[in-house]
Amino acid sequence: MSRREPGPLRRTLRIVRPELRGQRTLTAGGMLALLGEVCFRILEPWPIKWVIDAVSVSLGAEVAGIGGAGATMPLLLGCAGALLAIVGMRALAAYLSTVQFAIVGSEVATALRARVFAHVQSLSMRYHATAPAGDTVQRLVGDVGRLQEVAVTAGLPLVGNIVTLLVLLVVLVLLDPLMAAIVAGAALAYLLVSRGSTKRITAASRTTRKGEGALADTAAESLGAMRVVQAYGLQSTVARRFQGGNDRALREGVKAKRLAARLERGTDVIVGVATALVLLLGGWRVSQGALTPGDLVIFVMYLKIAMRPLKDMAKFTGRIARAAASGERVADLLDERADIVDAPHAKEARIRFGAIEFDDVTVRHGRSTVLDGLRLRIAPGEHVCLLGASGAGKSTLASLIPRMLDPVAGTVRIDGDDLRDLRLQGLRGQVSLLLQESVLFATSVRQNIRYGRLDASDEEVERAARDAEAHAFIAALPDGYDTRLGARGDTLSGGQRQRIAIARALLRDAPVVVLDEATTGLDPEARAQVAASLARLTEGRTTVAITHDPATVRGADRVLWLEDGRIAEDGRPAELLEQPGSRFARWFHGAEEGADVEGTVARPPLASATTVPPADATPTRPIPVVADPVEAAPATPVTAPIEVLR
Repeated sequence: MSRREPGPLRRTLRIVRPELRGQRTLTAGGMLALLGEVCFRILEPWPIKWVIDAVSVSLGAEVAGIGGAGATMPLLLGCAGALLAIVGMRALAAYLSTVQFAIVGSEVATALRARVFAHVQSLSMRYHATAPAGDTVQRLVGDVGRLQEVAVTAGLPLVGNIVTLLVLLVVLVLLDPLMAAIVAGAALAYLLVSRGSTKRITAASRTTRKGEGALADTAAESLGAMRVVQAYGLQSTVARRFQGGNDRALREGVKAKRLAARLERGTDVIVGVATALVLLLGGWRVSQGALTPGDLVIFVMYLKIAMRPLKDMAKFTGRIARAAASGERVADLLDERADIVDAPHAKEARIRFGAIEFDDVTVRHGRSTVLDGLRLRIAPGEHVCLLGASGAGKSTLASLIPRMLDPVAGTVRIDGDDLRDLRLQGLRGQVSLLLQESVLFATSVRQNIRYGRLDASDEEVERAARDAEAHAFIAALPDGYDTRLGARGDTLSGGQRQRIAIARALLRDAPVVVLDEATTGLDPEARAQVAASLARLTEGRTTVAITHDPATVRGADRVLWLEDGRIAEDGRPAELLEQPGSRFARWFHGAEEGADVEGTVARPPLASATTVPPADATPTRPIPVVADPVEAAPATPVTAPIEVLR
C-alpha cells in the first residue's frame, strides 16, 4: 500500500514548525492573552443578564430564582462597572495577543525566507540553469510572505476561536443542553460546508500562484533583455505574452476569491438559522418558566459569540487555503536536493601547488554524455587552453575544478586530494573564476572588488585595481571607488567591467584560475587592456582557459582540443601548429584569417563515406566538428591519444 502524501496545509506547517520553535515565548504569551480574551468574552453577558432579570422583577414579573428588591441603583452601578472592567480587560488581552502574534508572524517569515534563500544558493548550477528565476523570486518573496497568514496571522487566532467555541459549548450545556444542541448543530453544519470548499480554494490558489510565478518570470526575462526587445521592436509581442499570463492569473484568482466568498456567506446563513432557532426555542422556554429573560439574553449573546468563531473560521479558511498553496510552493523549493554538499568527513582545502588531475571522469547532462572517461593531468603553474566545438565539454571540464558539479564517475583531484573530500567554501575560496560576462553587483566599485576577499583593506583593493589596469578609469568615476554601479554593472563598458572582475580575482590571490572566454566580445583596445590584466592574474598560477582568441592560445603552455567529451589533441601550441593536419592548426590559421567561428575546424570536404581527402586539400569553408568519430577523423593522425595522462 502506497504511503499517502501529506496535504498542502500539513506540508506548510512542517516547514514553518522549525521557525515557530524559536518563538515559543512570544507564542505562549499570545496564546495566554488569547485565552484571557476568551474568558472575558464569556463573562461579558453576565452583567447584562443580571440587569435584565432585576428590571423584570422591578416591573412586577415573576422570575424563577430571582428575589430581592429588583433593579436597585447599587446593583445597576455594580453591573455597569463590571461590564466596563470586563470589556476593558478583553480589549487589552485582544491587543496583546494581536501584537504578539504579529511579531511572531514577522519573525517566522523573516527566518523562513533566510532559510529558503540559503537553500536556493546551495542548489547546483544544474538546477539554476533550468529553474525560472522569476518564479523562484516569487516563491522567496511573495509566497513566504503569505505564509504569515497560515502560520500566525490567521492560524493562531483560529486556534483561539476553536477554543472559544469549545468553552462556550461546555457553558451552554451546563445552562441548557437543548439550547447547546443548536450551537453544536451550527458548528457541525459549518464543518460539512467548509470541507469541500477548502480543497477547491486551495487548488484554485495553487494555480493562481503558479501563474503569478510564470508572470514574474516573463517580466524578469523581458526586462533583462530590454535592449533586444527595443532593438527588434518586440514590445507588443512581449506585452501580449505578459497580458496572456496576467489574464490567466486573474481568472484563477477571482475563482479562489469567489469560492471563499461563497463559504463566508454560507456561514452567515448557518448563523442566521441558528439564531432564529434559539429565539424560537428560547422564547418558548421563557414563557414556560424554564428560563428567565436574562437567560434568553445570555443565550442569544453566547450564540453571537459562538457564531463569531464560525464566521472567522470561514474567513480564515479561505486565507489559509490560499496561503497553504503558497506554502506548498515553498515546500517544493525546499524539497529540491542540493547536489553539491560537503561530505561528513570533508576537510579544509589547502591548495599549495595547484596540480589538477582528472582520473577517468564522466559527466552526463540528462541522457547525453558530456565528458566520457576523460583522463588529464595539469602541472602546477601550467597555463592550459581548452578548444573545441560548442558542446564538446569545455565549460563542463572547467566547472569541475571549483566543484560547480560532480562527475557521475571518476575523480577530480587538486594536489592529490579528491575534491569531494574538501570543504566547498575553502575549495572555492582558492579558485578564481572569470567569466565572459563579468558579474558585478549593484553596490560600490570598492565593494565589488572586495568581494574577492571580504577582509581586504582599502589599500589592498586599490592595489588590485592598479594591477588590473582599472585604477585610472575608476578614479575618473564621479565618486571614484565609492561610485555605486547599476544592476550588473551596466553603467560601465564591457572592458571596464572585465577589469573590475579581474581586480576582484587578483585580490583573492588564488593558486588556481579558471577563465571562460574572458576576452570574447571585447573590442581590440579593450581586449589588449584586459589581456595585460589577465597576464598579471595568471602569472605563476595554474590556469585553465576556455578561449578562441589566437593570441591568448599562442601564449599558453598547452592546448587541449576537446571533441565528443574526450581529448582529441594535446600539445604545445607551436608543436601542434607544425602539424598542418591537426585540428588546432586548421582552426588557428582560419582564426587568423578572420574566418573563425567558435569550435569550427577548417577541414577538407569528404568525398564519400569511405574516401579520405588528401592532407593538402584546400577547404572552401569551415566545417563544424561533427559528432560521428569516424567522420570527424583528421587527415593526419591525432597528435595525442584520446585519453591523455601526463
